[in-house]
Amino acid sequence: MIKARVTVTLKNGVLDPQGKAIEHALGALGFGDVGSVRQGKVFDVELQATDRAKAEAEIKAMCDKLLANTVIENYTVALT
Repeated sequence: MIKARVTVTLKNGVLDPQGKAIEHALGALGFGDVGSVRQGKVFDVELQATDRAKAEAEIKAMCDKLLANTVIENYTVALT
């Protein structure tokens, strides 16, 4: 079994209203040192596979087709 962690974040220059709301809420809670916040998503995926290269290619295909909107989001894949 191969496990993968996929982290999806907004590309630079894409507005992040949820991150901005979190930033303001942290300030209101007394965390004044926060400069900025960007939000993202994390997916933990388990594959019934043994070939790491094939598993990584399959995970990247999943990201391109479903897990990330590649027009506005970047993603990284870490296999464990």
